[in-house]
Amino acid sequence: MREIVTLQVGGFANFVGSHFWNFQNELLELAEDPEADAVFKNQALNMDVFYRYGETHQGVPTYTPRLLSVDLQGSLGSMSSSGTLYDGGSSVPSSVMTWDGNVSTQSSEPRRRNLFLQSLYQEEQENTFTVENGVSGAENGSQKEVSDRDIVEQLENDVQYWTDYSKAHYHPQSLYELSGLWIDTHKFDNYGIGRDSFSGGLHGEEMSDRLRFFVEECDHIQGFQFIVDDSGGFSPIAVDFLESIADEYTNVPVLLYAVRGPGSAIDSISQKHRVSRKLHDAVSFSRLSSLCKLIVPVGLPSLSKSKASRLLCIKDEKPYHCSAAYAATLHSVSMPFRMEPLGPSANSTYASGALTVNEVVQILSGQARQNMVAILDAAMPAPSLTGNQVEQTFLRNLQPLTPEVSEHVEDLQSVESMIVLGALGTGGQRASIHEVKSMAHTAYEHAITRPIFSHLSVAQCPLPIPLPFPSIFGNRVGQHGELLGTPVIGSSSRGSLDVHSIPVAARLRSSSAVLPFLENRFRLTSGNQDCLSR
Repeated sequence: MREIVTLQVGGFANFVGSHFWNFQNELLELAEDPEADAVFKNQALNMDVFYRYGETHQGVPTYTPRLLSVDLQGSLGSMSSSGTLYDGGSSVPSSVMTWDGNVSTQSSEPRRRNLFLQSLYQEEQENTFTVENGVSGAENGSQKEVSDRDIVEQLENDVQYWTDYSKAHYHPQSLYELSGLWIDTHKFDNYGIGRDSFSGGLHGEEMSDRLRFFVEECDHIQGFQFIVDDSGGFSPIAVDFLESIADEYTNVPVLLYAVRGPGSAIDSISQKHRVSRKLHDAVSFSRLSSLCKLIVPVGLPSLSKSKASRLLCIKDEKPYHCSAAYAATLHSVSMPFRMEPLGPSANSTYASGALTVNEVVQILSGQARQNMVAILDAAMPAPSLTGNQVEQTFLRNLQPLTPEVSEHVEDLQSVESMIVLGALGTGGQRASIHEVKSMAHTAYEHAITRPIFSHLSVAQCPLPIPLPFPSIFGNRVGQHGELLGTPVIGSSSRGSLDVHSIPVAARLRSSSAVLPFLENRFRLTSGNQDCLSR
């Protein structure tokens, strides 16, 4: 077994993570659905890499993400910190301290479930009734009171928390709120504030204990998938956590995604604030990158205006939108980690190119490069493998989700790992593994510049679009992610009711194109690490 433990630290990281786990949940459900596309039943994926078996206090079997999520207190919305499968008690601070002075209590009314969570709860109650009473769904005869269209519309207009659209069930050890940090997220916006707020408490020890719970039950952990919102005060919290991981799990690689929503890049009219933001970026990147094997910056200043959104309809002001696109790409990058490894002469009809976290790290940062910073590119949806110039257009459609990178760089020493999911071929049919490999080989043969080494992973299974996925597809995207000849009339965007799955191409690359990003941080790092605390 090659388990991965996922960590999500910070608000936007949890928005991304919520979509990520929705994709996994959708894959699991489609694999069991007799009416689903056969490609979802033959995924050739080992979902145990990201999931763990367990049981409730009543002995009911569970299958939950191997996850530790960290966020501010009050960030879970209507969800209990004990998750949804286990009995949740009252929310009390995790540590008790003797104090004979005045006590101030801050509390809020429990947030009411939205339509999506209500329907999810109702469906689970009906399933429980069906199982316990030995009746079929038809005999149960219950009517669905809320339409999917009502659910999608409410989510589009009223997502405040990442739990508002989460389908996944979580273990009680997975959801950790930083008790005592009832802080306005707009003020929790730099390295110094986060460091001062986090120091002197028991949070670090409690987080390490929860992480240890998940690691110790692994047979052979292959790595940590660490997603951090590094735009503000969560950076020093992640640094403290990473230092603990480095001490306790020395030989376990950390693949770190430093994610940011577009709102974090808005320029302030205040010169002081602009300088503070630049210092934060420099110190945060310097500390985080020193504690992982590979760091991948993710988050464009304006995703909606980028070339990556050519076929998308994204609203930058909505974390619910932007995080969905980034999560789709992270899901794609993670696919080789749960592919079943094959022997040198074996072939698979459904997946090819299995890798471990350590192998990806070695491809991108090992050998002579010693580059710990990778660029993340994506094509969403990926183009069909049809047409006279598909090889050239396929590579051109891969656009960076990493900020501040050079577009036209001839790096003859670059290396990369590319992943293609659910590619469409002639007539809208799923392209075979062989067809995708042949296309990629030809594309690189005819490219003006090509990497010195490229690893390709391919899966026939596309990205499934779950119901709570936002309406971010343009009106030329078809039901299976194909590009329509004419736009759909009546709406500028399409969502889960119209688009059921899409092909995705993602790429991690180590290239000198990342130099502008590095230069903008390294020139401020030296001698300024104490400035943020003044």
